[in-house]
This record gives sequence, C-alpha cells and structure tokens, in this order.
Amino acid sequence: MNVLVVVDMQKDFIDGSLGTKEAVAIVPGVVEKIRGFTGKVIATRDTHSEDYLESEEGKHLPVVHCVKDTPGWQINSDVEKAVRAKEDFYIIDKPTFGSVELGEYVKQLNSPADPVEKITLIGLCTDICVISNALLLKAYLPEVPIEVDISCCAGVTPQSHDQAAEAMKMCQIGIV
Repeated sequence: MNVLVVVDMQKDFIDGSLGTKEAVAIVPGVVEKIRGFTGKVIATRDTHSEDYLESEEGKHLPVVHCVKDTPGWQINSDVEKAVRAKEDFYIIDKPTFGSVELGEYVKQLNSPADPVEKITLIGLCTDICVISNALLLKAYLPEVPIEVDISCCAGVTPQSHDQAAEAMKMCQIGIV
C-alpha cells in the first residue's frame, strides 16, 4: 500500500493569518496529486485552542492560527473535497508540528499482509510541519521509503522551504 500524507492544507496557512503566495500557488497541484493518488490518504490539521498565545508554540510564533472550529482551521475546500472523494482517507487533528498519532497510525497500517510500500508527503509548511512529520514517520518506519513532492509544498519563505528540502535529503527522505 502507498500512503499520501496531506499536511495542514488549511485556510490560515494558505490565505489566512499565516498565508503566503507560495502556499496559494500549490493548491491546484495538491488537489491533482490527491485526485491521482492510489492508496491511503491521510490529511492532518494543525489544531490549537483559544489559549494558543499562552502555549509554548504561541510564545515563539505569536500569531493566532488554526484554532479548532474557526474558518482558518478548515482544510481548503478544494483540497478537502479531493480528500473526501477518496475511498480510503483519514483526518488527524494534531496539536503540534509533528503528529505522534500519525506515526502510530501509519505504523499500524503496515501489516505483513498489506505492507506500506512508500509514504509521500505534501502540504504546508515545508520547513515546519512537513519536515517534522517526514522525520517522525522515518523514525516510526525506518525501512519504508519516504518522499516529499516538493512541488506540492511551500515554506514560510522560499529560502526556508529550500533549506528544509536539503535537510530532508540528508535524512534519506526523497525529494521529488
């Protein structure tokens, strides 16, 4: 089985409080990648509470974003339609950059009868949540090839996007 992880394609990261033109630009490619994918699709949602600014993350990134059940927390409507159109999809709300639930879930999927053959990640932000989840998945499933489709990712800045891609290469994560 192949697994596609769609990381945090939420309004706040695309055209909301932390949005960028680069994030807006990848939406059509992300939708096409999901539509053309055969296998398990997992989408993550960065999920915070109203007291975000008091959290450790909020102290370092004092921009309220992805507060559960707000418009900015929602997955982009085109992306969500593509995910929900898949026969086999799962959505994970994650309270921090990397999702332990994601790692445990994908590890459970990896059975002798139906092994995980490859994991592909796409989404936002390359330099925070994509890299965190790619490395986390590598720790959970070190023998499974992991790749990031960099054309379907955007970082906080173009420079940090490129730096994250280079860092992932060094950790044996394929950049395609």
